[in-house]
Amino acid sequence: MTWLNNWTALTKLTLWQANKNIENGIYLYFLIFLILLSHPVKLCFLLTNYFKYLNAGPLEEKWGFYITTVGYSHIYPNEHYPNNHAHPQNHSFSWNKGRILNGYYLIFISTGQGIFESALTEPVTVTAGTCFFLYPGVWHRYKPHAKSGWEEYWVGFKGSFADELMNKGFFDAANPFLQAGQSPELLSLLHKLLSTVRTSSAGYNQVIAGITMEILGTLHAVSLLQEDEHDPTAKLISKARFMLEESLDKPVDMEKLVRELPMGYSKFRKAFKQSTGESPNQYHLNLRLNRAKGLLAATALSINEVATQTGFESLFYFSKLFKKKTGVCPRTYRMRHAQ
Repeated sequence: MTWLNNWTALTKLTLWQANKNIENGIYLYFLIFLILLSHPVKLCFLLTNYFKYLNAGPLEEKWGFYITTVGYSHIYPNEHYPNNHAHPQNHSFSWNKGRILNGYYLIFISTGQGIFESALTEPVTVTAGTCFFLYPGVWHRYKPHAKSGWEEYWVGFKGSFADELMNKGFFDAANPFLQAGQSPELLSLLHKLLSTVRTSSAGYNQVIAGITMEILGTLHAVSLLQEDEHDPTAKLISKARFMLEESLDKPVDMEKLVRELPMGYSKFRKAFKQSTGESPNQYHLNLRLNRAKGLLAATALSINEVATQTGFESLFYFSKLFKKKTGVCPRTYRMRHAQ
C-alpha cells in the first residue's frame, strides 16, 4: 500500500500546486504519469467516485419503492461538469439545455457550493449541507461553482409508494431544498447505502429501499425540528461529528479540529461526551473500527489494506486493538461475517 499512499499524497499536492503555480503543477502531473506507467493495473484502487444504475424487476415494482441509481462524486475546482460520458444518455444534460427525468432524486452537497434552477424555482445558490430533490417531469439544471467544486451524493427512486409519499406534502417540488447541515446521521446513511449497493448481497434491492426511506425520514425530521439552530453548542458538536465521520482513513488531531469549530477544548470534550456518551477520540476510534468491520465483511481487501484505509499505520497495532474491542482478531471476524 506504500505506493498507494504516495500516490494519494502526490495527487492532492498536484491539485493544490496546479492552482498555485502552473509550472510546478505541470511538473507534478508528469511525475504522476510516470507512476501510472509503473502501476497501471492498480489504478482502480484510486477511484473514489462511484455510481451505479439499477434495473427494476417485477419484485421491485411490487415492493412499491425501488432504487434506480446511487452515487458519489467529487468535482474539483474548474473540473468539467457533468461528466456525461460516464452516465446513461437519458441522464446526461448540459447547463444550457438542462434535463427532465422520470423519477425522484435526492442530491446532497456535503462540501463546496453551486447553483440550482428548475421550472418551479428561480436560480438558487446551493451551499454545503444542502439537500435538494428532483421531481419527475420537472425541468432542472444544476452545477458546482468553478472556483469551489463540490462533493455530491445522490439516490434516485421510483414506485407506487414513492409517488404517494412524495405527493403527501412532506416535501415540496416548488421548494425542493432542505438544509441538513453537517449531519453525521445523514452522511452515515449515505455511506451505508453506497456500501450496500457495492456488495450487492441477495435481497439488497429491498434493503437499500429501506435505507433510502430512513434517509427521507431523517430529512423530514430535520425540516420539522431544526433542533440545533437555537443551540450553538449542539450545532458545533454536530459539526464535529460530521468532520469525524468524513475522516475515517486517518487519526484526527482533536485540538486542531476544535480550533476549526471554534470552541474551547475543555468545553468541547465535556459537551461532546454529554452528547454522544463517548470522548471525541473514543468516538472516532469506534467509527474507524466499525468501518474496518464493514471492509472485512464486504470486501476482498487484505487485512493490511483494511488497516491502512482506516488510518492504522501498524498492522500489529490494528490487529491488537481490533481484538481488544471485538473479542476476535480481524481474520476470525472476516471468516464469521464475510458476505
